[in-house]
Amino acid sequence: MAKVSEYIKESYIELTQKVTWPTWTELVNSSILVLVAAFIIAFLILIMDQSINFVLKQFYTSLT
Repeated sequence: MAKVSEYIKESYIELTQKVTWPTWTELVNSSILVLVAAFIIAFLILIMDQSINFVLKQFYTSLT
């Protein structure tokens, strides 16, 4: 039980004194960057999906 309490104490000290937390501005900027990157990736996947869909429709209609 002593090891568990020591672990909790050390974890608390590390989180409050050793970790450098981002400022609010850094956090907002990082969040915006992640959202923009997610939208760009989603758009690229949409374009690829639509392109493959178009090619497959052309292929299957040419078989009939």
